[in-house]
Amino acid sequence: MVNVKRYLSSNFTKSFLTIFLPIYFIVSLVFLIQISSLTAKINLTFYELLKLYALSLPEIVFYTLPISFIAALSNVLGRLSQDNELIALHALGIQAKSILKFFFLLAFLFSLLLLAISFITMPMGIQSYNAFKTEKRAEASFNLIPGKIGQKFGDFYIYVKEKNNHSFHNLVIYNQTSEGDEQFFSSQKGELLHEEGTMLLKLSDGYGYTYTQEKLQEAQYKELKVYDKNRDHGFELYTIISYWGQALIDPKRMHKALFNLFISLIPLLSVNLIAAFTIINPRYQKNHTMLTTFVVILMLYLIASVLQKNGTLSLLLVASTVLWATGCWLFKKRVSRYF
Repeated sequence: MVNVKRYLSSNFTKSFLTIFLPIYFIVSLVFLIQISSLTAKINLTFYELLKLYALSLPEIVFYTLPISFIAALSNVLGRLSQDNELIALHALGIQAKSILKFFFLLAFLFSLLLLAISFITMPMGIQSYNAFKTEKRAEASFNLIPGKIGQKFGDFYIYVKEKNNHSFHNLVIYNQTSEGDEQFFSSQKGELLHEEGTMLLKLSDGYGYTYTQEKLQEAQYKELKVYDKNRDHGFELYTIISYWGQALIDPKRMHKALFNLFISLIPLLSVNLIAAFTIINPRYQKNHTMLTTFVVILMLYLIASVLQKNGTLSLLLVASTVLWATGCWLFKKRVSRYF
C-alpha cells in the first residue's frame, strides 16, 4: 500500500498545484486591487503596498485552500476512474475505503492548517492591517503646509518653513495654556512619529519660552515631544484569546468564528461527497467531475454564508452532522457496495 499511497499523493499534488496556483493568483489580484484603492485616500509606498499584501496572505490562503482541495480531489478521483486505474487497484484487492483513508488523512491535515490560519494567523493579520490603515489615515489628516500660518496640531498652533516627507525644518509652535499664559517653542528640525497609538511631533535642538504677566522663562532643549491628544488615532490590538473571547458578547464575532470553523471543516466534510460521485465505472457510468465539484462547492459555501449571517453553534453542529452522514450514506450506496 506504500507505493499506492505514493502514487495517489503524486497525482493529488500535481492536480492540487495546477488548481491552487491560478485560484491563488486570482484571489491575490482581487486583494491587490482592494489595497490599491487605498491610495486614493492615503499615500502608500511600494514597500507599504507589499506589507499590506503580506498581511492579507492568511485571508488569501484561507479562501483559496478549501476550493482547491475539493476541485483537486474531484479531478484526481474522476481522472483515475476514467482511466480505469481505480478499477485496476480494486482488481488487486485494494478497496475504495482504503483509498479514501489516504484522502481523509490529507483532508485532516488541510483542516488543521485552515484552523490555524483562521483562528490564529488571520486575526493578527487583520488587526495589523487595520492598525496600519488607521495610522496612515491619521498621518494623511495631519498635513502641514510650509509657509502657512494658523495650522493646528492638537491644541498647538504651528508654523513650518520647510517640509520633507515626515521631517520638518525651522518650526515655531504656539500654545495659550490659560488667559495670560502663553508658550512658544522654536526648533531647527522636527519629525512626525507615532507612540502607543498617539501622533506626536519630536522637536530637536530648540528653545522654549513661557510667558506670564509676571515673568518670562526661557529653556533650551535637546529633544521635546508634543502630543496630539485631541484625536484618538490608535488601534487596539487584541491577543488571540481576547479577540475570540469577544464572540461571547459580540454576535458578529461569533458568526465569524462559526464561519471560520465550518470553512476549516470543508476538506473533511467533502471527501465522502466527492468520492460518492467521482469513483465510477466508466463503462457504465458517466463522469460528472465538473458538475460534482460545482454543486459541492456551492452547497458548502451557501451553508457557510448562512452561518456567517445568522449562525449558531447548534446550527453548525447539525449542518456538519447532516453533511457527514449524507456523505457516508452516498459513498456506501454508490461506491462501497461495488468497489
